[in-house]
Amino acid sequence: HPALKVSVPMNPMVDGWRGDDWFHNGAFREGMMPYVLGQEATKDAGTPWITDTADDYDYYLKGGSAGAIGKAQGLEQLGFWRKITQHPAYDWFWSTQAMDTVLAGQPLKVPTLIVGGLWDQEDIYGAPAVYRALEPKDTANDMVYLSMGPWYHGQEVRDGSALGAIKWDADTAKWWRWHVLAPFLAHYLKSDQPAMDVAPVTMFQSGRNEWQRLDKWPTAQTAGTPLYLKPGGTLGFQAAGGAATTADYISDPATPVSYRVRPTLPTYASGSTWKQWLVDDQRAVSGRPDVLTFTTDALTTPTTIAGVPEVNLTASTSGTDSDWVVKLIDVYPDVYPGDKAMAGYQLSVAMDIFRGRYREDLAVAKPIAANVPLKYKFALPTTNHVFLPGHKIMVQVQSSWFPLYDRNPQTFVSNIFFAQPKDYVKATQKVTVAGPDESYISLPLIR
Repeated sequence: HPALKVSVPMNPMVDGWRGDDWFHNGAFREGMMPYVLGQEATKDAGTPWITDTADDYDYYLKGGSAGAIGKAQGLEQLGFWRKITQHPAYDWFWSTQAMDTVLAGQPLKVPTLIVGGLWDQEDIYGAPAVYRALEPKDTANDMVYLSMGPWYHGQEVRDGSALGAIKWDADTAKWWRWHVLAPFLAHYLKSDQPAMDVAPVTMFQSGRNEWQRLDKWPTAQTAGTPLYLKPGGTLGFQAAGGAATTADYISDPATPVSYRVRPTLPTYASGSTWKQWLVDDQRAVSGRPDVLTFTTDALTTPTTIAGVPEVNLTASTSGTDSDWVVKLIDVYPDVYPGDKAMAGYQLSVAMDIFRGRYREDLAVAKPIAANVPLKYKFALPTTNHVFLPGHKIMVQVQSSWFPLYDRNPQTFVSNIFFAQPKDYVKATQKVTVAGPDESYISLPLIR
């Protein structure tokens, strides 16, 4: 449009299947179903989501599959809900509306400042995806800008002094508005075009809790470095080697792992911790028998990562379908004099889920061969973090993240939305932690 002089997409919803509102790597975010009802049922968004429990965990568990819950709430009357349930795979419906793909095919005409949160609980995929699509067009490095702060969805326009229990050293959102957003808009919109000193990339580095001015993202100093899952719940940059060894657990859809501390209040209810759940203390689940935990020794030097960690998991299941949740975590020292409440805290740095049926093809669901070690490769969200001396690096692996994500029945069915009670079965999960196919996370390590 000729009137468009500058663009500032904030927390963009870019790909509803790959990692934003509706799915993450094929796993449906059933916790967003009340939002669908509120947005679509009436013009005034006044249709209530009716539950008979205070804890969403209990409600969704009792309700069964996402399709059964949708039917009970009357969602089958809504066109968007019908579309979602008809397209559980990454077919044309999702791929053709992915905005990063759309924008990649369009000319870059206006300066664009892309804004995202490093702990965006709703659309964590979008901002980096748009940047990856547009940045190659910016040959002079003066049209595409990226800013990512330590924020939940939309926190850049609110108070940014803390996120849940994690306190920053200042109001990060206010600093960003004054030093990045305001001069950027003034430069392009005011008639006198005041000079601006905004870097192509302004990225908050957690751990050290400071802003960085960069020419591009990720930086050239980044190198993919394997961090290996090892026997005995250990973790390290040297492979265990030797004979193939597994770490095992039982995944039971009847007792799924909660994604946040219970009671799980409805997403937008008063008192809900929805905005901060991505920084919840992972000790809440680390002792469960269906959560594998791997930890390094206490670090002696800073370990800095900047970019996208990539999961390389070798695992088998006794079922014919499975979800894999992988979390990269910063473990605070057991003694933390500056803030005793943070002693031993397990802060998630990057974590995500992958639905195993899409291991070979995101567009076509296929059964998993039971009891056969297979390789799963998927990206975790963008991060920019320093693991400080005295801290530990932790990785957790599990097979449910409920009730934000619907339960995988662990029996292959054509459409999980309509899985029947008989389809939900226990499964033995085995993660390879030694041998030639040892599991690891490739960390974007700053050398």
